[in-house]
Amino acid sequence: MASPATTTPRVDWKIIWAQRGFRFFFLAMFVSLFGSGMNFVGVSWYILAATHSTVKVSLQVIVVTLPGLLVPFLGGVLIDRLDRRYLGMLLDLARGIAVLFTAYIAWHGHLQLWHLYAMTLITGMGSAMYWATVNALVQEVIPKSQFTGANAAVLVGVQSGMLVAGAFVGFLYDSIGIGGILAIDGATYFVSAFCLYQVRRGYVSPREHLRYPREYSENTEATAEALESGGNPEVAEAGLSLAMYADLKEGFAYLKQQPLVRALGITHATVMAGVVSANVVLVALANDILHAGARGLGFLEAGWATGAILGGFITSQLPGRLRMALYVAAVAVLAVGHMATPFVAFLVGAVLLQFIFGFCRALGGIVAQSSLMSLVPRHFMGRTQSAMAILGTVIQLIMSFALGIVAERAGIIAGYALLALLYAGATLFAMKARQLQSSPEPMQAMESQM
Repeated sequence: MASPATTTPRVDWKIIWAQRGFRFFFLAMFVSLFGSGMNFVGVSWYILAATHSTVKVSLQVIVVTLPGLLVPFLGGVLIDRLDRRYLGMLLDLARGIAVLFTAYIAWHGHLQLWHLYAMTLITGMGSAMYWATVNALVQEVIPKSQFTGANAAVLVGVQSGMLVAGAFVGFLYDSIGIGGILAIDGATYFVSAFCLYQVRRGYVSPREHLRYPREYSENTEATAEALESGGNPEVAEAGLSLAMYADLKEGFAYLKQQPLVRALGITHATVMAGVVSANVVLVALANDILHAGARGLGFLEAGWATGAILGGFITSQLPGRLRMALYVAAVAVLAVGHMATPFVAFLVGAVLLQFIFGFCRALGGIVAQSSLMSLVPRHFMGRTQSAMAILGTVIQLIMSFALGIVAERAGIIAGYALLALLYAGATLFAMKARQLQSSPEPMQAMESQM
């Protein structure tokens, strides 16, 4: 039997969009990322305009990323224990309240940098768990045969939201200011929570799926039975805290046995860390090299998102045999392209490069996520996604701090060179994932799960 990573069913958009729950899920992602994109771009621009310091911009990226070091440890366990729909709604509502409160402060003219950093910390805490939650939720609202198309559709929704948000901030920032940007962002969280509420009815625990043999392999079943048997009576009797510790231990044991999952996860986490931390130098590129102001930044963001949307549609139609090869190529293009970016000193060329970057990120993200959804049992997906989030957070924190220092002291060219080096490392792991995917071991492992 061929591995899902190599033989992928044809994407049928009718099947995907026929799912009422997925339609609401798609809308939630679009609305949520529209607000988040406005927040991230608007706050970054506000900080740079107020301080003229890439270090201060990098501090914002660090603050939004920092919770990802700790929250996913608890988050991964909660995602695999609680209804993912309700968990996503709670995270949306908490972030919406924090953002609206900051908008209120800005409206009254009392906004200071520490207010923005505090808001960013709160939204970062929510985001550290939110994306692992919704990525795991996709498995529950779409047929398994359509994971690739579902991931493509989600990415299109996410990037469509960011496309509109980037253009909105760039063109209207001077008119509505940071207070207006934050007010719209805060409202979108409540709309997103409502859409998640409409995804389905009733309470659904991820652990209900453990009763189906095809959802897990003999190895993972043996691990779970050992944790629940008399071999570990202290775990069974110690209460929730030790049960959660057991879940963490079980999750690490699963990842230790899955080299292909690890290679895909490391590559994806590295690429995502590069995408987010690149915002540190992107605002400086628009301001210092392109001299295009907030409007130019809006064009750059729109170029990136447009490429990602197109990449999402094209990737969903690619034959399975080509996807891993193109995955490696896409990450390699990110490495080469970021090395060249600071030398393209005109807006149209810079937007074209951002378009290419968005396309490559979409291709890589869809291939990685759909492969992981096919490889990882449902009751391990939350912990797997959270492990990737923790790794991505570590890389993102290091890169954000380093980019702020390097760009301010050595120049933007050096900053982009550092980003190119990061993507070069991700390319090596992508090549490793392709090699493992072609070997018989992953195929045998998948057959044991079927």
